[in-house]
Amino acid sequence: MQIVADVGGIPGKDCRGFCKYCYFRKVKGIEALGCKNCSSGKVGCDSCTTGVRETGNEFLPPFFVVSSVQSTLMMGGYRDANLKVNISGGGDVSCYPHLLEVVNAFSDFGLPMHLGYTSGKGIDDAKMAEELVSKEVREVTFTTFSTNPIIRKEWVNDKTPEESLKALKIFCESSEVHAASVIVPGVNDGEDLLQTCAKLEEWGAKAFIMMRFANSRNQGLILGNEPILKDVDSHTLDEFEVLVRKVNDEFSFKVTGTPVCDPDNDTPFAISKDKNKEYLDILSKVTSEATILTSNIAAPFIEKIIENIEADDLVNVVAVDQDIGCLITRKDLKEVDLSQLKETVLIPGRAFVHDNESQEILSNDGINRLVARGPDKLTVDGEMSGTLSREDVLKRELIAFEDLIGAINFFGVRVEK
Repeated sequence: MQIVADVGGIPGKDCRGFCKYCYFRKVKGIEALGCKNCSSGKVGCDSCTTGVRETGNEFLPPFFVVSSVQSTLMMGGYRDANLKVNISGGGDVSCYPHLLEVVNAFSDFGLPMHLGYTSGKGIDDAKMAEELVSKEVREVTFTTFSTNPIIRKEWVNDKTPEESLKALKIFCESSEVHAASVIVPGVNDGEDLLQTCAKLEEWGAKAFIMMRFANSRNQGLILGNEPILKDVDSHTLDEFEVLVRKVNDEFSFKVTGTPVCDPDNDTPFAISKDKNKEYLDILSKVTSEATILTSNIAAPFIEKIIENIEADDLVNVVAVDQDIGCLITRKDLKEVDLSQLKETVLIPGRAFVHDNESQEILSNDGINRLVARGPDKLTVDGEMSGTLSREDVLKRELIAFEDLIGAINFFGVRVEK
């Protein structure tokens, strides 16, 4: 179990400048997207304005970070021998000016630590990594991109790439490192990718997370920030999956990709695989009619699961032109063919659309539909899957789909057979 120690920080400002491929680069406006956290009568809240843009959270004072964790420990009654403090934030953790101070405090509490996403840009001297490890930093998630310092300097905007890479090597040798790279076509997806992986394997990295570069709205750039890079075409999903599986086959560490795939755990949607079909027998029976509105990546997997539980006569699956269900917005809903929808529609729990707006948009054809939210997640992404066993993944998915079926049966139109 991990307790999050949020140090705050704003992308681009508190990370020594944007990486060239950064999702938050070119973010525009303050328009409220709408989300499940909004009040019923108002579109907009902290979550779907400053929260999604990560623009409202400066680096926090160290005493605030430490006392927050103390309060959590006192109120939670934690007695887990595997408890860690996950130090993370909106900026780059290595750029947090009080990092050593809070690490020392948590070390004095006897708590091991996980450094959340860092590119190492804040490490001007690799000795800092040695000090962090000596103070019980046992796990590091390190945005690598490339182990070539020339490429890192240009693309990660790293002023001291050699020291950052030395720090990465120290972390790999002395802690559990989950390396991560956004894969940009023509930059770090060819020979450089293999060389980077070879270095990570040599140094002792435990896992490698490959992230498909997003460059268009339907790939997730919903904040008016497309394209991040002109004249760059992202890998198709099939191309990206082939690349993930190639790296997995050639190297010994754990390899996962996002939005696809985990070759070992069969995510996303492991329970859609034929070899896992038997686990579906424990799910409740679907007794109501509804439409599941989801992303274009998730749709075929969910559709297969619905077929396998013999509920496709009651439930249909409709995809919008958005890769990630959590990033579906009102714009995506407006493009849906309403003739495909039943009287009840379930949208992803974390979709960025206000409940009243989703109801209005999806009833524009004169049919007063009931629109409800399903579970926040139906599967696990590559970042989470890499830390879980196959059994853990199956358990999480089965719980999520049981919740989904519960929502279908509760909100849907009951069918008597």
